[in-house]
Amino acid sequence: MAPARNGRADHGRNRRPGGPRRTGRPQDLVRRTAFDVIRAVESRDAYANLLLPARLRDRGLTGRDAALATELTYGTLRGRGTYDAVLALCSDRELRRIDAPLLDVLRLGAHQILATRIPPHAAVGTAVELARSVSGPGQAKFANAVLRKVTTRDLDAWLAIVAPADADVTTRLSVAHSHPKWIVSALRDALGPDRAEIDALLAADNARPRVTLVARPGRATVDELRAEGAEPSSYSPYAALLPEGDPAGIAAVREGRAAVQDEASQMVALALAAAPLSGPDARWADLCAGPGGKAGLLSAVAAGRGARLLAADVQPHRAGLVARAVDARTGVVVADGTAPAWRPGAFDRVMVDAPCTGLGALRRRPEARWRRGPEAIAELGPLQRTLLGSALDAVRPGGVVAYVTCSPHLAETRVVVDDVLRKRAGVERLDAPSVLAAVAPELAGLGEGPYAQFWPHRHGTDAMFLALLRRADPDGTD
Repeated sequence: MAPARNGRADHGRNRRPGGPRRTGRPQDLVRRTAFDVIRAVESRDAYANLLLPARLRDRGLTGRDAALATELTYGTLRGRGTYDAVLALCSDRELRRIDAPLLDVLRLGAHQILATRIPPHAAVGTAVELARSVSGPGQAKFANAVLRKVTTRDLDAWLAIVAPADADVTTRLSVAHSHPKWIVSALRDALGPDRAEIDALLAADNARPRVTLVARPGRATVDELRAEGAEPSSYSPYAALLPEGDPAGIAAVREGRAAVQDEASQMVALALAAAPLSGPDARWADLCAGPGGKAGLLSAVAAGRGARLLAADVQPHRAGLVARAVDARTGVVVADGTAPAWRPGAFDRVMVDAPCTGLGALRRRPEARWRRGPEAIAELGPLQRTLLGSALDAVRPGGVVAYVTCSPHLAETRVVVDDVLRKRAGVERLDAPSVLAAVAPELAGLGEGPYAQFWPHRHGTDAMFLALLRRADPDGTD
């Protein structure tokens, strides 16, 4: 939970009941904006990364105010588990008996007190004013009492109490790093022999992610992005990092020639394009293309080689987003990848970016950790297996399939691939780390193969999984 650098006390009085007061520097509006987004996430399953930018625009928050609203929103969502453990000790009510909106105010206040540079008295004062606006004077007094207790210790001192060193390892990590226990267990299992890195991985999940851009080849260049303030990136030849500011401030992004895309997402698309195959290489497909990140890069690479991509998504809205991201020669269709309309063996390269729990993107979507439980693994498993089976049907002998998930959970990654291939003959596992190394020689730490796993704490990317599978060529030419 990164500290904010720009908080100020809000000593305004005479707040209009039920709404934030606008001032020359609207700190109350900043906090109200953060609260409104957090409340929408909790009550309506809204996505903070989609809702917050709209709220900032609607309320005219820019610069330092927008940065503070962003820090308060994401920091509170990330730290909820830790803050709840502290608040439980500071409250004379069980947290489940506190009205949900008031509990969100307390979490927001705890984040300001424990994880930002906002002075404690200012953090308490603004949270109490927000509680009064949301829940009334009586609840404001309760909020004041609870948050004043929170200020009696700093975060390290509270962690020594709520996550002591002699506690069960999973419990300690869960509270200290604000991850549900089932996710902590799953990530430790996924790390395998490297499970000693779990603290670093969980800490990376709580760090503010870098904004990574992709210059879609043939439409934009990395030099063009760097000329407008972006910086060199680590692995993808088409990536650049934006250290600050709104990506839409870059012309190529506004015009759709470049986009925001995590570097691991870029690399798995480039690995599919680089994987060795036999025979023709003209027909590519993305079976779960929405909202268009990987399809946008694949279509540009394909066009540069004289190949053509077919991008499919089962949801019309997502297919519409894909149409805005891809090369003009790309075919975009609304189609179900589990029951495809194309003939078997129609494609030379196939991407299946399967729906998953999203545990690999907790840096960017912190609310996802609280939104789903372990039952989601069992619910998604049949779909993932069916999609991979459809992809293997769709690729011709000698062609290549990339199975990708933005999750490192073993049950969504290697277990799915192994289960599907156990029932299929004539499919070869390519060594994905070697293929990726051919694209980016400096890329390491992906595992021993044949599968590749990106990690936030090693690569500064989402925890993206990649398997590359090639159908055997009956002519023996592969």
